[in-house]
Amino acid sequence: MQFIFDPPIPVKIQKMKERVRWRHPSIVRRLIDQTSMVLDNGNSDNPEFSFMVIGDSGSKAQNGHDPQRQIAELMLEHGDGCSFVLHTGDVVYTVGSREYYPENFIEPYREFLENGFKQNRIRYDNMVFKLPILPVLGNHDYYDVPLTCRLLTGATLPIRRLLDYKKNIEIGWHGSDCGDAYARAFLDYLQAIAPPDLERHLDCHYTAKTQTGRCLRYEPGHFTRLPNRYYTFRYGGIDFFALDSNTFNTPSPLPATPEGVALRRQLEKRHHELELEELQILTRINLNGSAEDTEELDALQAKLNQIDEIKIDIEKQLNHDNVTDFEQLNWLQNRLIESWNTEEVGGRIVYFHHPPYVTEATKWYQAQTLAVRHRLRACFDHVAETLGSATQGRPIVDLILNGHAHCLEYLQTTNTGHADSGIHCIISGGSGYYPRRQREEGSELLETLGRSTRKVADSVLFVGRNGYDQLERLPYSFVRIDVHDKSPFKLIVKPYVAERFQGKWYNYQLEPFAIGGGVKN
Repeated sequence: MQFIFDPPIPVKIQKMKERVRWRHPSIVRRLIDQTSMVLDNGNSDNPEFSFMVIGDSGSKAQNGHDPQRQIAELMLEHGDGCSFVLHTGDVVYTVGSREYYPENFIEPYREFLENGFKQNRIRYDNMVFKLPILPVLGNHDYYDVPLTCRLLTGATLPIRRLLDYKKNIEIGWHGSDCGDAYARAFLDYLQAIAPPDLERHLDCHYTAKTQTGRCLRYEPGHFTRLPNRYYTFRYGGIDFFALDSNTFNTPSPLPATPEGVALRRQLEKRHHELELEELQILTRINLNGSAEDTEELDALQAKLNQIDEIKIDIEKQLNHDNVTDFEQLNWLQNRLIESWNTEEVGGRIVYFHHPPYVTEATKWYQAQTLAVRHRLRACFDHVAETLGSATQGRPIVDLILNGHAHCLEYLQTTNTGHADSGIHCIISGGSGYYPRRQREEGSELLETLGRSTRKVADSVLFVGRNGYDQLERLPYSFVRIDVHDKSPFKLIVKPYVAERFQGKWYNYQLEPFAIGGGVKN
């Protein structure tokens, strides 16, 4: 049975363009760049600043305990002096529905919002941030629900909420409507502005200027909207690039060879096995809906979510639509080249949802992981070829931030044979949803191309689910990153963990580590 589905890439791209009135005549006439913004908080020229990174956070309170709120409180405790928060996607589970924004986003992050103490009065499409939360789209922010499932889950939603039902899955009357809820919550949703008011709106809020023209001005406490599903901004001499990896994660088509046919059969068999496993888990949840072991129910619901992700990954391989968002990737190439040719830029940080390198057990072998890695690698190769010796041995980007994998992980790429060599990667995807384990194969990541195998990355730190039965630990996490004014720049990464063990919470900070500044890790 199909419970959730991922809309086709062309639909995602077109819908998002319509929502921001992509290249509308009034926008073109004003020479507005819809992929840039200026974060105007009065401190953006300071070369020393701090920010936090969270991801995969958007879950409700789980049977009496709320991991997302636990992390939010840790952020409030250790976020002094931070200029903004980057969110690596999956803002609201399970299908990015507007019904769950109040409970799964506004409530846990109320202190970050204007009038947050009156969170019940804040509309999800009218949020104003005191401390900017700057997200990218995750796969769950795009997911939708078939009509038959919506009729069932929507009709039972009031009674599930009333009874605080322990198997209250986070699906009601709506899905994300192909990311519409996210767009209304975070983007400058120009489609909703009547034509007579559009030009007035543009003249009021697109007053900042960059090398590429006029752009949106993001003003904490006043107007806190993003210009597009992918965007860039400069802060403290660092260029940040936010990407939508949901539109360049399509796996390569299965080859029309005997091997390709055999692989298709294997995938179809695996998909069927997962559907049977899904039904078995649903039966267990129904039998245990009133059980005292709420941790087991949490685990079963998380397993359902994991199965859905694997099924969708298989479906992407079986039903290849041969679409890649080259418009966005070409934009990234051009902006990276421009960044390297700008003298005042001291570093480059890219963040998006799907990690190209990861050792979390369910993600390394996903076809989407390989697709994202190869598309990003091709982009970096093009940039490196264009720049030549201008990089002076530095990597194309200094840091990649991701989510999707429900863990905290720090990886370093080795000599991959491409321009994605020597890059630091941090996965901050453990900020609220059920943590997952590291794969059993270990911390070295090997890539096989043709007949050759090469080590492409090492996992230096992994914080995820560990232990079993009564000794099982569920660590949730976020990171604070302090930027130091060095040449080249230096980052100090401070990981924070809220761990649930035997029904209690334990908060702690891991040993900070340095990136850049000539430091060898």
